[in-house]
Amino acid sequence: MAVQGSKAELRAGRLTARDAIPVAERIEKSLQLADHGLAALQFEPGTVISGFLPIRSEMDLRPLMAGLRGRGARICVPVILDKQQIVFRELVPGAPLVDCGFGTMAPGPEAEVLDPDIMLVPLSAFDARGQRIGYGGGYYDRAIARLHALGRRPQLIGIAFDCQEVASVPTEPHDIGLQALLSESGLRIFDTQIG
Repeated sequence: MAVQGSKAELRAGRLTARDAIPVAERIEKSLQLADHGLAALQFEPGTVISGFLPIRSEMDLRPLMAGLRGRGARICVPVILDKQQIVFRELVPGAPLVDCGFGTMAPGPEAEVLDPDIMLVPLSAFDARGQRIGYGGGYYDRAIARLHALGRRPQLIGIAFDCQEVASVPTEPHDIGLQALLSESGLRIFDTQIG
């Protein structure tokens, strides 16, 4: 677990640690996460779950998303619209993916935009209180705030490798905590309030 520091320092340190995981080990840990997630996540058929397609050294959620779809979930992934906003487009088997910038691929504009009931949230660092550090763009914070403004309270589950944990994440008033974190060692539930 890393010591406390500024968000930028913590982000850089944990992303460096994540990058250092050998590719074969990253694949194995992604499969372990999928097994834990499929065993632990409970939802009704038709529930909208947002995941993400991996970039750089992120956890690969494709096995988990396929399993959740097999249990009746509607799967969506984020699409960057501009420098401020993401939306979540439905990911269906066989649909073409398009380049959406920042190294991301996602369904094109013909895909349905969905509002998630459960959000699997990428992050660079997290702590034992359920606080997270994203990648610095604020996309998820704004997307969550937009959903809250619509009266929706999606369950927020961080996705990370265990090595991304830090002692304490500095928080600001607008920060929204995670309800849980899913990693290669399982699902951790946090005692946080939904914003």
